[in-house]
Amino acid sequence: MSSAADYKELGNKAFTAKEFDEAIKHYSNAIKLDPNNHVFFSNRSASYASKKQYTEAINDAKQCIKLEPSFIKGYYRLASAQIEMNDLDGATTTCKQGMNVDPGNKQLEKILRQAKTKKATEKAAKNQKSAAPMSIPGGAGGDSSISKELMDLQVQYRKTAKDYQIVQASIGACDKTMKVNQITIGELQDIPIEEERKMYRGVGKMFMMDSKDQIFGHLNDEIKDNEKKILDLGQKKEYLEKRLNSQRQNILECAGAK
Repeated sequence: MSSAADYKELGNKAFTAKEFDEAIKHYSNAIKLDPNNHVFFSNRSASYASKKQYTEAINDAKQCIKLEPSFIKGYYRLASAQIEMNDLDGATTTCKQGMNVDPGNKQLEKILRQAKTKKATEKAAKNQKSAAPMSIPGGAGGDSSISKELMDLQVQYRKTAKDYQIVQASIGACDKTMKVNQITIGELQDIPIEEERKMYRGVGKMFMMDSKDQIFGHLNDEIKDNEKKILDLGQKKEYLEKRLNSQRQNILECAGAK
């Protein structure tokens, strides 16, 4: 009869081969034999996450932390799955709890930045509707000076709305680049250490050969740059939203004076 350690080893081999269903089965067998081993739950959580079964991944990660609160990977597994489930507040809390155990942990710091950035992106997306072109009231006749002022306000409003849409598109582009890089990092992490070798990475229209560590560094630097861009663009977004609301109110007041 196989031991819990044997099933864990089989699960590790299946996970490395990306046979996640098989890995889950082996880790589950290990858990049946030793339900108090936090590592088994951590590994099965990673397997569930690889299959995008984030609810199961969260449950296993929570059990891992419950069994061994000092095991930092448990917090990483939990926060990563919470991000995927868009539980940004939960991910933030998990990261902070984990950093109480291991202050300055780079992986948790990165997830915490992702949660903050995603919050800023979603806030900007929710306010996008406020930039929709508004119909300008008013018809023929009336005071010509008021009509000219109304036309000037309309031009200003449309220009601000265009700037708003450009900023929103830029935020979307940065967010897309971050997601692609995060997926790439996840794929690279699955490459076994014994297969360490140089790989190609795209640089514009060219390809350069770098080590795995160099590619990790480049991808993480690019993620940080885009996180900063999104935060900066978010501030500009808020300014444009206020400006649009002010211009809309001016237009309505001017139209009402006709």
